[in-house]
Amino acid sequence: MALELYNKGNHACVIFSDLVVGEAVQANQFLITDHGHAALIDPGGELTYTRLFMALRDYVSVTGLDYVIASHQDPDIVASLNRWLVGTECKAVVPQLWERFIPHFTAVGKTRGRMISIPDPGMQLELGNISLLALPAHFLHAEGNFQFYDPVSKILFSGDMGANLASSDLHKPFKKLSEAVPLMESFHRRYMNSRKVALYWANMVRELDIEWMVPQHGRPFKGKKVINEFLNWISLLECGVDLMTQAHYRLPG
Repeated sequence: MALELYNKGNHACVIFSDLVVGEAVQANQFLITDHGHAALIDPGGELTYTRLFMALRDYVSVTGLDYVIASHQDPDIVASLNRWLVGTECKAVVPQLWERFIPHFTAVGKTRGRMISIPDPGMQLELGNISLLALPAHFLHAEGNFQFYDPVSKILFSGDMGANLASSDLHKPFKKLSEAVPLMESFHRRYMNSRKVALYWANMVRELDIEWMVPQHGRPFKGKKVINEFLNWISLLECGVDLMTQAHYRLPG
């Protein structure tokens, strides 16, 4: 089931939350449309491809997709890329750091002339009458990692930042941080690199006008209050290398 996060005039943002079946980790996929143009963010792998392709037909002419965007290189992000390159006219938008790794998901030659690289500082990506912002989120969790901000809907598509292990009510947004922490604390302690980079990220994000923060896993966050609470929380969270000691690096046995 798709959920329209925003739909006004010629601009819409849609989330697909229930397309992963079986034992794989739940993952969200996102569609942004503006004045007849469309971008698909983090489309996932083979588990989601067919169902996502069918679901998109309610909103766009799928073969005419402008972009398939990958925040980083993980299989739950972009393992289906070859299918999208074959089935649509899209350009693949990927972090520059992973540009030479992404073709491992595709047939030889399929990415030639179809790739747009995001440089480390980020970029503006033209879509219809708007510019999506590709925001640097390096080491949160991937070394070359980006998030995407839509200035019309004021939605931050935050990738693994804010990811939570909710298994139900996936379309019900968090409005209080206390509801989300039990579902996301252990994930962030393990997958985020350090408090240092999380703080830098939070400082950057505070400059944006955000109404929704929508991660790639679990439930979204809605409203400035809960988003500000999240930014305060992640800025202080010891995680990743902050937690490592010599005890984690010793011979097994």
